[in-house]
Amino acid sequence: MKYLLLFLAVTIFNHFLGVSATGAAFSKTQDIYFAGGCFWGVQKFFDQFDGVINTEAGYANGPSKKAPTYSDVCSGSGHAETVRVSYDPGKISLSELINNYFLIIDPLSVNKQGNDRGCQYRTGIYYTDEKLLPELEAVYQTHEKKIGRKLAVELLPLKNFFRAEEYHQKYLDKNPNGYCHIPAKFFSLNEQALRQRIGDLSYEVTQNGATEYAFTGKYDKFFERGLYVDIVTGEPLFTSMNKYDSGCGWPAFTKPINNEAITEHTDKSHGMIRTEVRSRKGNSHLGHVFNDGPKETGGLRYCINSAALRFIPYEELEEQGYGEYKRLFEKE
Repeated sequence: MKYLLLFLAVTIFNHFLGVSATGAAFSKTQDIYFAGGCFWGVQKFFDQFDGVINTEAGYANGPSKKAPTYSDVCSGSGHAETVRVSYDPGKISLSELINNYFLIIDPLSVNKQGNDRGCQYRTGIYYTDEKLLPELEAVYQTHEKKIGRKLAVELLPLKNFFRAEEYHQKYLDKNPNGYCHIPAKFFSLNEQALRQRIGDLSYEVTQNGATEYAFTGKYDKFFERGLYVDIVTGEPLFTSMNKYDSGCGWPAFTKPINNEAITEHTDKSHGMIRTEVRSRKGNSHLGHVFNDGPKETGGLRYCINSAALRFIPYEELEEQGYGEYKRLFEKE
């Protein structure tokens, strides 16, 4: 009994230190900031990588502590168009992010990337955690040696960062034909790796909006107790408590875990007007929502492709890092 109590005490202590009972550190989100010319393309570029949790376009390392407008930046405020990249170091390393960054910039060009000229388009890598500096310097120096010349890329602590206006956020997703100085081929570097990881069908469904054939999905007639997550990102979407047999040929749910888990979009494809459902963080196509669900639960039917989901049994929630979601099943 005393050994069990000791193990529990160590486990609890390690939990607060961010370490598991086996000694492995829990993954924590980290931030790094990249200036690489127009931030529209830089943001879209980093959004493609597994392990990148979120990106945000903004203005960094200007002399003023007051938030500038886009007009201010274009008029020479001294801020650089910059993208904050929040990532999970357990899925993608800082070194990998930096190496990818060097693919899309001219590291010798001063205040110019592509056709963009001016101080706002200077290149730079900005950090907030001094502990990252050794890794940053190592990768930076590797590229400098490879080129054989001093780089024009700033490597500095982040002095300030201001979120850009909303219309700049995910600009190229909202405007696919919008201007970008980065060649389009660089926006699909991660496609092959993702396709290999989740399979062709899941890739076509989540990334290209395909639909699996009715009654063929592995979760259509599947009703075990557990959690359904986005197969691409692992973000929690639905629980078995809200799953029911609608007879439509695809997994059906009365509601998502919460309204923040998904986004809805008008879909006019195939001569119909439907409401498409996507995962919020991963932007994966999941399926559609209809108004013909059970009236007693709100009347909605979330018709979801099995290929867009990964199921985690209730008994494995803890070991797979979803222990906090056990509380959802307490009211069963």
